[in-house]
Amino acid sequence: MRKFIFLFLISLQLVAQKPLTTGPEKGALVIAGGGRLGDEITNTFIALAGGKDAPIVVIPTAAGSSSYSEDRSFVKQLRNYGATNVTLLHTYDKKEADSDAFTTVLKKAKGVWFSGGRQWRLVDAYAGTKTEALLSSILNRGGVIGGSSAGATIQGSYLARGDTKTNQIMMGDHEEGFGFIKNIAIDQHVLALNRQFDMFDILKNRPELLGLGLDESTAIVVKGNSFEVIGESLVLIYDGTFWSRNQNDVKNLPNSSNIFYFLRHGDRYNLKDRKVIIEK
Repeated sequence: MRKFIFLFLISLQLVAQKPLTTGPEKGALVIAGGGRLGDEITNTFIALAGGKDAPIVVIPTAAGSSSYSEDRSFVKQLRNYGATNVTLLHTYDKKEADSDAFTTVLKKAKGVWFSGGRQWRLVDAYAGTKTEALLSSILNRGGVIGGSSAGATIQGSYLARGDTKTNQIMMGDHEEGFGFIKNIAIDQHVLALNRQFDMFDILKNRPELLGLGLDESTAIVVKGNSFEVIGESLVLIYDGTFWSRNQNDVKNLPNSSNIFYFLRHGDRYNLKDRKVIIEK
């Protein structure tokens, strides 16, 4: 009897220790898979920031250019959609990113957008600095953080494709993102670049993570522990289960370590429970 109780308590402890995938307690995330971002994604980000006059900051650092201009960045797209108060913020110098002068604009920002490129550049420039800390404060006061491509992956806790040599290595020399969503790995351009099987390279080594793949022109809007799909294409879910709009009990499926399924526009997902939200 004592042995049974001991094993039962151990099992409860293991369940309790299982990492949960959770979103931000306040604010929202817009996580886009790259490619052309249409009206819905751009307008949703602006609205979540507080409207067209809200202070928004664009961080293009992931692209790796020697310099950036507002006319050749996401700043221009936001202004084309009516945003009136947009600032470009960039450095590769971690010391500068940790300075009060550099981060002043973030203290009043209601929205931040990370543009595409290589996500490890964002880590090298901003991780552990006042810039990174102020990003969390934007969420805490009800703002929004968005990003596309590299700007999507950086929002996860595990940094997929974070190798400085090539973006074809899923588990590289940079493995930690900014963690606006905990216990998740986020990939992008998934269907457009036939990347739908790459996530398994991470999950076979880190099976506790939720895997998420976004196709181009598609995004998820995260509030709390759930998200909704917006945009034109599909989102891939790697949670070890299968879901379909049709009955799936007669399907011949791979084992749980080699399976994923798709969500489309309007579908909703509970990150913490790792289940599709079915509207009744």
